[in-house]
Amino acid sequence: MSLHQDAELKKAVLELPQKEKDKLLVRLISKDKMLMKQLHFQLLENEYDLEERIDKLRKQLAQLFDIGTSQIGNTPHHSNFIGLSKLVKQASGLVNEHEKVTKDKTSEAEFRFYILQRVIGDYERLFDSSYQSAAHKLHKYITGRIKHAVGKYDKLHEDFQFDYREDFQNTLHAFGNTTLKSYISEQRIELDLN
Repeated sequence: MSLHQDAELKKAVLELPQKEKDKLLVRLISKDKMLMKQLHFQLLENEYDLEERIDKLRKQLAQLFDIGTSQIGNTPHHSNFIGLSKLVKQASGLVNEHEKVTKDKTSEAEFRFYILQRVIGDYERLFDSSYQSAAHKLHKYITGRIKHAVGKYDKLHEDFQFDYREDFQNTLHAFGNTTLKSYISEQRIELDLN
């Protein structure tokens, strides 16, 4: 039950002395790591810190995919489909956390495009036709990531869309030339491949 559903408790909390409320607030915040990160960013950081965070995540993602290419082969084997799926989920998790903390839509879109670029650039053979269920699961998952990235791209300011358009279209075109084409049309993802 939330505090909003218990009007009496809400009223009692609001009537506490300020010092008591402050103690409770600090205790509650310390129990939620994401909230702590969000508050740290909002209250203690500025645009330079945001640039630092963006650079750090850019390097983290590059390193993650560089390590991935040494461990996950570009051949259609069960373990490679599973490995790539895990790699993309890990990379997406890093981007999700970055977005939740910073609320920066532009860098979020950049990182989502980067993940897709690395996936199709490093693992294009994993998107050949395959009867393996792991391939089917990976293809559906990546299609969802494409749909998500297209949505993020569509919400960007037109100046930022212009900055990313060529790379994004090339990436989408590369996916459109694989077996993902049928998955993409099933999802009704509108790809501007002109």
